[in-house]
Amino acid sequence: MAGIPPPAPRSGALRGLSVNRLLPNALTTIALCSGLTAIRYGLTGDYRSAVLAVIVAAIFDALDGRVARRLNVTSRFGAELDSLSDFCAFGVAPALLVYLSSMEAAGSLGWVVTLMFPICSAMRLARFNVGLAADVPPPVWAAAFFTGVPAPVGALLVLVPLMLSLSPDIAWGWLRHPVTGGAFLIGVAALMVSQLPTYSFKKGRIPPHLVLPIFLGISLVVGLLATSPWVTLPCIMLLYLATLPLSWRAYRRLEATERAAQASSLADAGHPAPAEPPRPGGAGIVALRPPGGGEGGDRSRL
Repeated sequence: MAGIPPPAPRSGALRGLSVNRLLPNALTTIALCSGLTAIRYGLTGDYRSAVLAVIVAAIFDALDGRVARRLNVTSRFGAELDSLSDFCAFGVAPALLVYLSSMEAAGSLGWVVTLMFPICSAMRLARFNVGLAADVPPPVWAAAFFTGVPAPVGALLVLVPLMLSLSPDIAWGWLRHPVTGGAFLIGVAALMVSQLPTYSFKKGRIPPHLVLPIFLGISLVVGLLATSPWVTLPCIMLLYLATLPLSWRAYRRLEATERAAQASSLADAGHPAPAEPPRPGGAGIVALRPPGGGEGGDRSRL
């Protein structure tokens, strides 16, 4: 009837969303699909395609946070979707690939060891989600560090023996031995849930005189990836492991510098210097990742 206003939309009803708001979550969904596809390839014994699917998931997981920041779109739904995608693509899929390729020969013990990796991955993601609700923001310099090894990097690290075994130039039987697979599963899982500060390379700045050499180095790496990917990728991951002691030293140095600056400012104001704060535990000072996600996306947008 004329003059009767249309009914108000019900609470919770779906509303139209712009493409900008859908795009980051679409990228997260692609990462999730890639992780599930890696599981499918692993079950059929196609480990080359399975590892490539995990790498594709890592690429899309890194893109979704950057796209969300550029488009300035955030939602709680996306945060939960990203966490579930990370757990599947970088927790369950790599562990299953290692189990099928090496740990299955160890029977029940091999399965128990395999379970450690997805459990630690879930604990890491839960710790990060809890850290998002922290009342005290981290210092600015802490944005250059993660707490522990990020989940996508952990997924690629645990697949290093499998990737090496896929190279036609390497015929080392011990790469698929249960002891090797178990050592990588436990070691990488421990690094993921540790409090070790690790570099977030997205925040680093390159000196002008190093720009050209770095571009040349990238070209060399791309060429090696094209000719011998199953050796080059493990070498890159092992080089990342070599940066862990350097990141720990850099973090402690910055932490000591900040503490000294605070003590100096308090002394100038006539206040006693504060006692050294305890080391962070659980969702520590660097548990709040910098925007842009190294865990596979900026969880502030999700």
